[in-house]
Amino acid sequence: MISREAMKTALVDAARKFHPNDLRRTPIMALVAIGAVVCTAIGFYNLANGIPASFDLQIAGWLWATVYFANIAEAVAEGRGKAQAEALRKMRTTAMARRLRDGREQRIPASELVVDDLVVCEAGDLVPSDGEVVEGIASIDESAITGESAPVIRESGGDRSAVTGGTTVISDRIVVRITAAQGSAFLDRIIGLVEGASRQRTPNEIALSNLLLGLTVVFLLVVGCLPMFTGFLRDGGFGIADTSPTVLIALAVCLIPTTIGGLLSAIGISGMDRMVRRNVIARSGRAVEAAGDVDVLLLDKTGTITYGNRMATSLMPAPHVSATDLARSAMIASLADDTPEGRSIVALVQTRHAEANDTSGSLRYTAIPFTAQTRMSGADVDRNGTVMEIRKGAVDAVRSYLQERRATIPPECEADARRIAQQGCTPLLVCQDDRVMGVVELKDVVKEGIRERFMQLRSMGIRTVMITGDNPLTAAAIAPEAGVDDFIAEARPEDKLARIRSEQGEGRMVAMIGDGTNDAPALAQADVGVAMNTGTQAAREAGNMVDLDSNPTKLIEIVEIGKQLLMTRGALTTFSIANDVSKYFAILPAMFGALYVVSGGEHGPLAVLDIMRLHSPHSAILSAVIVNALLIVLLIPLALRGVAYVPAGAAVVLRRNVLIYGVGGLLAPFLFIKLVDILLTALGFV
Repeated sequence: MISREAMKTALVDAARKFHPNDLRRTPIMALVAIGAVVCTAIGFYNLANGIPASFDLQIAGWLWATVYFANIAEAVAEGRGKAQAEALRKMRTTAMARRLRDGREQRIPASELVVDDLVVCEAGDLVPSDGEVVEGIASIDESAITGESAPVIRESGGDRSAVTGGTTVISDRIVVRITAAQGSAFLDRIIGLVEGASRQRTPNEIALSNLLLGLTVVFLLVVGCLPMFTGFLRDGGFGIADTSPTVLIALAVCLIPTTIGGLLSAIGISGMDRMVRRNVIARSGRAVEAAGDVDVLLLDKTGTITYGNRMATSLMPAPHVSATDLARSAMIASLADDTPEGRSIVALVQTRHAEANDTSGSLRYTAIPFTAQTRMSGADVDRNGTVMEIRKGAVDAVRSYLQERRATIPPECEADARRIAQQGCTPLLVCQDDRVMGVVELKDVVKEGIRERFMQLRSMGIRTVMITGDNPLTAAAIAPEAGVDDFIAEARPEDKLARIRSEQGEGRMVAMIGDGTNDAPALAQADVGVAMNTGTQAAREAGNMVDLDSNPTKLIEIVEIGKQLLMTRGALTTFSIANDVSKYFAILPAMFGALYVVSGGEHGPLAVLDIMRLHSPHSAILSAVIVNALLIVLLIPLALRGVAYVPAGAAVVLRRNVLIYGVGGLLAPFLFIKLVDILLTALGFV
């Protein structure tokens, strides 16, 4: 719904769009405006000379209304973006920055920062501009950008090092290297894109505009020839036809595709607006359109399909060991383990083996940290003066540990560990002194709902390819669980790039999702490169879209919006051309019904085309012009909202468009023109 204030603003902005510089961007509406000027001049000339001018001025008024309604459609679409851009502008403050130079900090206005400056940010500070964390780690509040209240971690040296100007540091201290010049930061570019200031017409939009312009030229030539044709017939005594300038202009406006011409810009703007509403910033309309034609999706496994950290998923006790005892030992061995794997073991025991979670503050233990030499961690527990050594680690590390104590791993545990490894997971052995307690399975867990999302993509005709640096065994194990169609194991940046070029060489449109610097070449090559906002600056610069939520499954919504944009444009084009046909039956019989008349008669053979039986030639022409203008108003909500997208093949979509918008566009004007004709006649306007 459009608010009252937004509508008022759009009405004012629409009036401003009568400026020639604005009209020239929509050639069809510019021609209608020229026709309105000519009809207005004719009307006032007739008034000044005592000639009836009611018909001329009414036609002129509705032609001006046609242009105004088209301007409203564009103004409403732009108004949404301007409102969002204004909200983003409020996020920008004249913050001070702590520039680090020669080891000393200096407070300067953020506006004086230049590329490659180093700035210090601590808890409570605003990040002054876009940059990369080069030192430290901190929690960042990005809610002003993404809308997500949960803070994110940004650290140096990884794929999550990019920070955005205007976000807030919550904890710790980081040093940021500025990567954006003043006025070209991420937030500045978002504002420009959202408010449409930097929007350029897409290739499809340009092609459709050229087609519509070609049709317009054809109809103008036809209309321009009518006076000579009817003059020849009149001189030969074959009847008369009204080919006054006002009638010819009205005929031309009704024949050319004014409906889609008036809505075309609004459709493109609203497509980008729908992206923004889903927290996706598209750098161009071309990217939005390309999303609607995507055939193949390439996406990273780690952090995209899976959580990225190995997580404990199950415990397998050794013979003669209860699940509770194994869980208790694994819990104790992980109490001081602050790695994601260690925390996941504690979480697994707490959720699935609550009876084993009897460790309390009274437990006295000495933590044994993980080292690269031992490849194990654990704890030495003191129970009533007796020290119990509990360890967990890789199979071969625990084997060596047990051999020093003249103990071995039970065959059952060896078999469990081997099976886990064959499935692409990681086995950890847990032992207590010289006794093996069992096996913990660590797994790179697939995100919830990702399989269902990929099924949706498959129903849209999109093939998914998982990219991972893992070995083929691990990749082959995760691929079916995630539900992807194919995978690339042990992938390097050049492998991703080669796969994209190969798919494109076979005529497919490729989308790529990534967040790391090593993804940048592939993101730049892909037809649709979606960079995660949590990723590196290089990735965000390379992609033509940025997902502010950093949600890899967002591509489904991106594809739906792209397809919806193409469907909306196609549907309204079909409707516009179809309703022009109806107007032929309103205007042409009214103009030419008196041609070829038999001596003494009033109607010639062309009168049989007057199937609508309108009141008079002037009422028929005026009714068609009025309906032509009002249809733009009626279709504005559809142009802004978009045609409802339903996953279906091209043939089904085409059939649906023809039946609903083709047949509907053919029949609706007949009804509306007849109703307007009756109303005009009743009110005495004709």
